[in-house]
Amino acid sequence: MDACRRSSRETIRPVVGDGQVRKHMDISGRTVLIVGGTTGIGRALAQRFVDAGSTVVVGGRNIEQVDGVETVRIDVTDAASVAQARDEVLAEHPDLDVVVTMSGVMLTEDLRDPDHIAQAETTISVNLLGTIRVIDAFTPHLLGRGEGDIITVSSGIGFLPFPLMATYGASKAAVHSYTESLRAHLAGTGIAVTELIPPAVANAGQEKLNPNALPMGDFLDEVIGLLTQNPTPKEIVVERAKPLRWAEHDDTYQELLAARSQSLSNLPGR
Repeated sequence: MDACRRSSRETIRPVVGDGQVRKHMDISGRTVLIVGGTTGIGRALAQRFVDAGSTVVVGGRNIEQVDGVETVRIDVTDAASVAQARDEVLAEHPDLDVVVTMSGVMLTEDLRDPDHIAQAETTISVNLLGTIRVIDAFTPHLLGRGEGDIITVSSGIGFLPFPLMATYGASKAAVHSYTESLRAHLAGTGIAVTELIPPAVANAGQEKLNPNALPMGDFLDEVIGLLTQNPTPKEIVVERAKPLRWAEHDDTYQELLAARSQSLSNLPGR
């Protein structure tokens, strides 16, 4: 990428876009709920908040595998489960002021086979509707406080599809769009809305399957650095995610999409 193109890209990527001045996010002394934080990025992010001196509650379906932090059982596909988890968390932590929603599934699909609709429905229910359910559950509490942070998690794949996971990319593109609207709705309320846009991140040996996966520690170092800079960007985009986030603007979209489409050869009968 030439210097002129990079400079142009940076000028169109605003730090703020919600009509209000954003402050830096203090990650110490906060009370944080991370839904979808039992493994992977969520669990690692939870530990970073703990290390910074915050109280953290991790939510998920498989909380038995979590040690060292408080947990709450929550199934984001079930409205009753979300409501119960909300009530439990707020009863114990009425000072909750950070909600991170990142439950997600990554399912491969063969779009030539109509039976892929099962994977598509599961993906939308967890990744998109699950995000909305969690936000809806806790927004009234944060509005009542008059301050707080909501962090959503989309994906670089939401900006540059990985065709083998078609609905995953679509769901994450929807999370991005929803986050933009949520930020507009909450402008002036004291609630900051931040979107985390990860690239492929190595977890549980995934670096062996994807040599381009960013080591978890390196990823979190960048994320925390961006979250705590002043002001906090409305989008947290680490360097490895920028080629995905800005592919259309950088005129690399078609080339990268063609390369990523080669993964379809792994499907049976291709």
